[in-house]
Amino acid sequence: MAAGGGERIVLLACGSFNPPTVMHLRMFELAKDYFRNNKPGISVVGGVISPTHDCYKTKKPSLISSTHRLVMSREAARSSDWITVSDWETRQDDWTRTRKVMEEYSSLMNSSAKPEWIPPAANHPGKIHLKLLCGADLLESFSVPGLWLEEDIHTIVQKHGIVVITREGSNPHQYVENSSLLREMADNIHIITDWILNDVSSTKIRSAVARGDSIKYLTPDPVIQYIHQNQLYTQS
Repeated sequence: MAAGGGERIVLLACGSFNPPTVMHLRMFELAKDYFRNNKPGISVVGGVISPTHDCYKTKKPSLISSTHRLVMSREAARSSDWITVSDWETRQDDWTRTRKVMEEYSSLMNSSAKPEWIPPAANHPGKIHLKLLCGADLLESFSVPGLWLEEDIHTIVQKHGIVVITREGSNPHQYVENSSLLREMADNIHIITDWILNDVSSTKIRSAVARGDSIKYLTPDPVIQYIHQNQLYTQS
């Protein structure tokens, strides 16, 4: 519980997780540190990884089955006592827009029947606020024509809030300032700089596996074991 009964939040990361990487996990830790050090009225009580539906393969041909991505995500999160993995998106009939995912998750977390994937510390009475955790590339994708509905952006940022992990050298503050839509909601956009440079990505891991190179320390060991046991990503 936040000091003085303040806001309790859960961080939600949506994406492919194909496979999950150490940077996916680091994003949660960076965000938790940020709120603890800069927002004393807000307490991070959990984090949720939500792999996307298999139908997203139409947009990302490299996407493998959610059966594998869920297992790998759970293996990756096993070392954390506050990050969990939800299969809600993967169980739907089709790919679900991020706005709808956040609305559903917010409703489920604040219902009397808590979902099994809810983080332990969030499984207590009291309002839970959901915030979208993402990289700066997602924030900048808001300006890609036809990719996002303006009403979705407004709902995600204004109703829930967004936590953006950026890298040294990028300037998301300027991006927000240059967007009339985002500028008016700037108070709900938390921008966090990751000062430790790390370019690990799922794409690079898949490429390394296809080449037969080591991926140790790029993703948790249980994920590496699962990839090798199931011969994933062996074809580039």
